[in-house]
Amino acid sequence: MTAAPAATIAEEDRLRADLYNFLGLILSNPPDEMLLEQTASLSGDDTPLGQGITTLAKMAKVTKPKTVTAEYNALFIGLGRGELLPYASYYMTGFLNEKPLAALRQDMTRQGLARAETVFEPEDNIASLMEMMGALIVGRFGTPADLGQQRDFFNKHIAPWAGHFFNDLEGAKGSVFYAPVGRIGQAFMEVETEAFRLS
Repeated sequence: MTAAPAATIAEEDRLRADLYNFLGLILSNPPDEMLLEQTASLSGDDTPLGQGITTLAKMAKVTKPKTVTAEYNALFIGLGRGELLPYASYYMTGFLNEKPLAALRQDMTRQGLARAETVFEPEDNIASLMEMMGALIVGRFGTPADLGQQRDFFNKHIAPWAGHFFNDLEGAKGSVFYAPVGRIGQAFMEVETEAFRLS
């Protein structure tokens, strides 16, 4: 008996998934020395997305883990709460743990996605959603999602608020290292929105 051949993922889709995963990684925790070094080696082109990547690479070259940890904590954790609340429910309703989270949990169940047992944050945080989108594209937890499934997930759970969040991240008072992350996210959301609209 031979195993079924792995699904072929187009290079463009692999790159999309990589960018979603990178955003998920860099927004889930402050980057350590290794991630900062990897980020410093990135290069971008003259597009808004590429310019954001170039700026972030330059920032990563001169940023120490201790500095970016303090920035991350001020932005997302804070005393009581950080400067930003990176949750779909908050951006879409003004409150945490609302209908957008319930709808996401239903869709996660349908897609075979589940929150890791070591994660205690609500699933509608930006880092988790970026990771889920990357996983759907390449089929990390099953069959890769087709374009229609990707578009539906994006339009329902990401498009209504992620651009606003990334804009807020770029302009946040405490954003230094994370300002170009906001620029990258915002540009990427615009590209994805337009690509899904044209599909």
